[in-house]
Amino acid sequence: MSRIGKLPINIPAGVTVTVGAGNEVVVKGPKGELKQVVNPIIKVEVNGNEVVLTRPNDEKQSKAMHGLYRVLVNNMVIGVSKGYQKTLELVGVGYRVSNQGQVIEFSLGYTHAIYLKLPAEVKVETKSERNQNPLVILESCDKQLLGQVCAKIRSFRKPEPYKGKGIKFVGEYIRRKAGKSAGAK
Repeated sequence: MSRIGKLPINIPAGVTVTVGAGNEVVVKGPKGELKQVVNPIIKVEVNGNEVVLTRPNDEKQSKAMHGLYRVLVNNMVIGVSKGYQKTLELVGVGYRVSNQGQVIEFSLGYTHAIYLKLPAEVKVETKSERNQNPLVILESCDKQLLGQVCAKIRSFRKPEPYKGKGIKFVGEYIRRKAGKSAGAK
């Protein structure tokens, strides 16, 4: 058995998990509702306050699907009960960020401002304090969507290793490189 796949998923209070037609798992909770279609070879059963996923055989494909869908359903349960939060930091002179509702405006040293419209499922908050790097705080119940939005924002200005400028996650370590060394003649 898959070590991850065989673990049961505990359903917290206030969260409901239902398995519908076509092996579609629907998870509802206080933070929202998420859906995921599970491959038909994996059986999803709701037993009381636990969700158990089983596979029919030990083929490589079914082992991979077993662990994958168990983690996806678990992420959905955690997302609708607690939610997910990511914080991005803008490191660089003159880098600024602000938001108007679901539209974020970035000023990242280019000749133009960059505007990004976020999906309705993602909540955004920006913080700009004096003598501190601007922060973008993103929250969502969908871990996959939140990761995609963070990757998109990060792609505007990836952290570079020479000066350490760019958009990075709070707490992320950027390996620094030494610059050119002057050659003696």
